[in-house]
Amino acid sequence: MRPERFVITDRSWALIESLLPGTDRDRGVTAKDNRLFLEAVLWKVRVGGPWRDLPLGFGEWNSIFRRFRRWAQRGVFQRIFEAVSGDPDFEYVLIDGTIISAHQKASGAKGGLSIRLSGAPKAD
Repeated sequence: MRPERFVITDRSWALIESLLPGTDRDRGVTAKDNRLFLEAVLWKVRVGGPWRDLPLGFGEWNSIFRRFRRWAQRGVFQRIFEAVSGDPDFEYVLIDGTIISAHQKASGAKGGLSIRLSGAPKAD
């Protein structure tokens, strides 16, 4: 677990902290680890592995998964996204198919995609 490799900067944290459930003043530990929890979610998104492979430094994977589901159902991530969508520091956090490379075999194996002509006559 290397905190220097975390994604959320202090400036970014200041933007989103107030959007998250729980506060430091609540009884219990409702907001104690919100930042670490978000780092765990971002790690999961970057790596793309199963929840069970989450490093132990983030906490128990099943607890993090259940919290992720609760936040998703309550729209917490939607609020965060709307708050940071214009922030250039978060551009590289969002992953889509335009920046993910595919294995060479995904395009038809060695030599690329090959198209074989069928024996059927051409349609006019």
